[in-house]
Amino acid sequence: MTRIAPTTTKGIPEATIARLPVYLRALASLADQGIATISSGALAEAAGVNSAQLRKDLSYLGSYGTRGVGYNVEYLRFQIGREVGSAHEWPVIIVGLGNLGTALANYSGFSSRGFRVVALVDSAPEQVGRWIHGLTVSALDDLEQVVASTGAAIAVIATPPGAAQAVCDRLVGLGVTSILNFAATVLVVPEGVNVRKVDLGQELQILAYHEQRKSDDPRVFDGAYAAEVTPA
Repeated sequence: MTRIAPTTTKGIPEATIARLPVYLRALASLADQGIATISSGALAEAAGVNSAQLRKDLSYLGSYGTRGVGYNVEYLRFQIGREVGSAHEWPVIIVGLGNLGTALANYSGFSSRGFRVVALVDSAPEQVGRWIHGLTVSALDDLEQVVASTGAAIAVIATPPGAAQAVCDRLVGLGVTSILNFAATVLVVPEGVNVRKVDLGQELQILAYHEQRKSDDPRVFDGAYAAEVTPA
């Protein structure tokens, strides 16, 4: 058994951090199938990356692997889970309960990944008081009290673009330094605040770009192009 020397989380590249949840999801699926050990090549295939990239990413964690056997699925799952914070529960607040925010509030997959939605907040009077997935929607005017009483560590902003920055500023002022932004705007935050932006329109445009490329390529006939192209 060979041990790769661990590095601190600060030394892990952002691109690697972004792939860790993908590995975790693949490992959870393997565990559900009763698979106890897996090679780097098979795990890479399950996660949709190449094996060299997988091994490099895991080397930042100080992972253990047995030559000729591979990785213990449950142990690696625990190790990556600890690194990405799923080893304990994180309280999450959702601000903005339109169609998207309501869908997020009703999503049942957060708890299995170590997140618990503890509060829902909206500025619209018709939204305040609604009962969604076991929680009552609070008024935006009460944001300070809501954050203080729930200890929310992570905030999801699903407001209209024009309201997002003001909401962000208030959250940061209340000590929330991790924000997932679904609003169609770029948030300006001070150093030390982490913001992840989810732009659904942008993601669809990227997919449309690939679709356009395929339709413009004369090789796309009878699946011939798919047979020629292999993932990078």
